[in-house]
Amino acid sequence: MHKQGISIDAKGMARNLDSPRHDALRLFLVEKRKKAGLRQVDLAKLLKRRQDYVSYVETGHKLVEVVELMEWAEAIGFDPRDAIKAISKARK
Repeated sequence: MHKQGISIDAKGMARNLDSPRHDALRLFLVEKRKKAGLRQVDLAKLLKRRQDYVSYVETGHKLVEVVELMEWAEAIGFDPRDAIKAISKARK
């Protein structure tokens, strides 16, 4: 469920989707995908996911887990540590 920037995970825990760090990661991932010359559908195929998954991540409707970040990094071809560096600069 997603309502006003809050997502409820499978364990019933609320998670904030409207944070500067979440936005920074989302923008980082969009930029990396575009620089790789991939459309959302292309990345989805590489990730073995549906295109709407990529869209949900990129539009901020889904938080990215660490394992997912690593999968995106492998598919697109970037170092996931660069994503961590980019979001660490965002204000809390």
